[in-house]
Amino acid sequence: MSEVAIRISGVCKRYGSLQALDHVDLEVRRGEFFGLLGPNGAGKTTLISSLSGLVRPDAGTLEVMGHDVVTDYRNARRNLGVVPQELVFDPFFSVRELLRIQSGYFGIRRNDAWIDEILEGLNLTAKANQNMRALSGGMKRRVLVAQALVHRPPVIVLDEPTAGVDVELRQGLWHFVRKLNTDGHTIVLTTHYLEEAQELCGRIAMLKGGRIVALDTTANLLRRFASHSLKVRVERPEVAVALGGTLTNDERVEFDFGGFDDVEPLLARLRAAEAGVTGLEIGEPDLERVFLEVINRA
Repeated sequence: MSEVAIRISGVCKRYGSLQALDHVDLEVRRGEFFGLLGPNGAGKTTLISSLSGLVRPDAGTLEVMGHDVVTDYRNARRNLGVVPQELVFDPFFSVRELLRIQSGYFGIRRNDAWIDEILEGLNLTAKANQNMRALSGGMKRRVLVAQALVHRPPVIVLDEPTAGVDVELRQGLWHFVRKLNTDGHTIVLTTHYLEEAQELCGRIAMLKGGRIVALDTTANLLRRFASHSLKVRVERPEVAVALGGTLTNDERVEFDFGGFDDVEPLLARLRAAEAGVTGLEIGEPDLERVFLEVINRA
């Protein structure tokens, strides 16, 4: 049995003069928590739509658990659950009715035990019999997650699942998704909350202009691209800026450095210039710095 959950080979898609996807090659292994990042218009949603069969690529192939999404669409779709970015729902049904209907699309009957488990995991049990129109935006987004899971797919794609969701709901959602991943589900996440991707994803691909411009483990990306930062509070910020620092919004001056051996020489230069250091903070590398550097280079 193949260890690859998603295989994307040479996929291209053009809309008029826009090359949305340009020879994308990507493999996601079974059981991975994988991040797909990129600026707006990078091609992420087009790639996800191609994977789910909503968009037909101009060239290349896509497979889910070994099933081609074009020639073996039914089995590919049965193995995939997609949580869309847009809040799309039927306003005429309750949460439970909607999940029963979704089960029926996949030929699944008497699915209430699994539906109850999903509702409990997503803290939707109290809302099970409420009409979808009565739910908040965050709760509606949880129902979209429940719909994607109702047929027990081994591969789950989350397209901006926490957009517009408050902190409490976001934490509950990630607790449940982590459990799914621990239980063996393959998770693919797109998000603009880069701290989420840094915390959750073991590997990350970055898209720009329809091309993959970076692909590696999260740890390796942080090591290769991100630098540490030294933020100093000084009596004479203009002196520190003249030494290569950047003035921040909170009136501190920030310096980038590669290794901790660079800190003392930097502080010595500040002392020699009589900048008047009154406080300092060392920041760890983060994915936002990596993302900006990779995208700008590309």
